[in-house]
Amino acid sequence: MLNLTAKKLASGIGEGDISSVEATQFFIDRITTHNGAINAVIAERFSDALDEAVLADDKVQRGEELGPLHGVPMTIKDAFEVTGLTCEVGYPAFKGRVSQTDALVVQRLRAAGAIILGKTNTPLLCADLQTYNAIHGTTNNPHNLGHTPGGSSGGSVAALASGMTPLEFGSDIGGSIRTPANFCGVFGHKPTFDIIPQRGHVPPIHGAKTSSPLNVVGPLARSMDDLELAFDTTVGLEGMPGRGLELVLPSSTFSSTDT
Repeated sequence: MLNLTAKKLASGIGEGDISSVEATQFFIDRITTHNGAINAVIAERFSDALDEAVLADDKVQRGEELGPLHGVPMTIKDAFEVTGLTCEVGYPAFKGRVSQTDALVVQRLRAAGAIILGKTNTPLLCADLQTYNAIHGTTNNPHNLGHTPGGSSGGSVAALASGMTPLEFGSDIGGSIRTPANFCGVFGHKPTFDIIPQRGHVPPIHGAKTSSPLNVVGPLARSMDDLELAFDTTVGLEGMPGRGLELVLPSSTFSSTDT
């Protein structure tokens, strides 16, 4: 399970070779075992995730149409609002703030079948190239606990690199996807501005409908195949479906030079 890409995991679940419950419990166990030292995952919804995994397996048994990430558990950067979880981005004024809606990226991932396990740490307001804040403390690089994983998507890449999640999503202004991906040896993509909508990303403030003029949101993964899959799943202008758009970049233009 640990060495499967998210794409292969989804395929195995869809073909009935692996159950979503098994996969979800596997990554929950990885988080429980390794997060104490790394401090990447700062909010969890394990019980709800297992319930959703049961429903995902039932859907497979009924032969229903499945999304490209069907039954795949994953974590996501704390900057994205997830219904029922806090969205604090290390800012004391946001401490305990529970989201009432999902960010648009989260909506699209869930529509593709992904199951959100929890959220990963960021520096204060996602504004640093390391990952520390006064609420959740320091996230450590899983390759060397005395080193930083980078930032601001440091919790995302630390979770990926330590096998606590098969897929992640981050955001980037001046290197917040690219720097931690480099520091921890995973893949990250900073897309063209706003081709993946930012609605539900914090900052700006919770519920804001406007996007930052500099920030972009994009996938993080342990393989190029997963990076492309997560990109294709979420790309598309706001108000349009997140998959199958003719107007977006074709797969042939997506290469390792884009990371």
